Amino acid sequence: MFNAIITTYRPEHREAVFRIAADTAFFGDPVEAYLDDRSLFCDIFYRYYTDIENQHSWVTIVDREVTGFLMSSVDTTAQQRLWAAKILPTTFGRVLRGRYRLGKKTWRYTAAMLRAAIHKEYAHCSLKAYPAHLHINVDKSDRGYGIGRQLMETCLEHLRREGITGIHLHTTNLNQAACRLYARLGFELLDSRETGLWRDLIDQPVENRCYGLRFV
Repeated sequence: MFNAIITTYRPEHREAVFRIAADTAFFGDPVEAYLDDRSLFCDIFYRYYTDIENQHSWVTIVDREVTGFLMSSVDTTAQQRLWAAKILPTTFGRVLRGRYRLGKKTWRYTAAMLRAAIHKEYAHCSLKAYPAHLHINVDKSDRGYGIGRQLMETCLEHLRREGITGIHLHTTNLNQAACRLYARLGFELLDSRETGLWRDLIDQPVENRCYGLRFV
């Protein structure tokens, strides 16, 4: 019988969270498809939630192993300021000290991200209406058991009790199972934009999407 336990995030879960995040970063596959060093990916995209604002995050435990996580921030504007002040300088310092492997894949992805930003290919929403945001990932071998839904429902109930007015998340059209889950939970598609970010790696059109849910 499959039995997943949801618990609040603790520092001892950090390594497992980073592993799952990196193992699923490329449309469910490992991040090494487009980056040379997974530690760089984890530091840039997840260390804020594990090290700075981790009081709004949860993990699922199956057979004493972390199999999924949901990381959230209740104030995206404040999160962006703290990320720029604390995470970015530390990561840049590690780059200068040679702490990461920076090969062709990393530079190609960096250039593609900049092009996508210049061409406004990232989906957006009103941070006044949807101030909170979340990231959710489940280990590939443990999908299909309702873990994602349990994590989402736990987070949404917590934020409602906290008095948060709305929450948003980012995904793509290729993540069809997740998009269906968000719709079932009441999220609305707020913005969608075709992107060329993955043009060299994916042989079909990719659309960046932003979904949002209002609590009031």
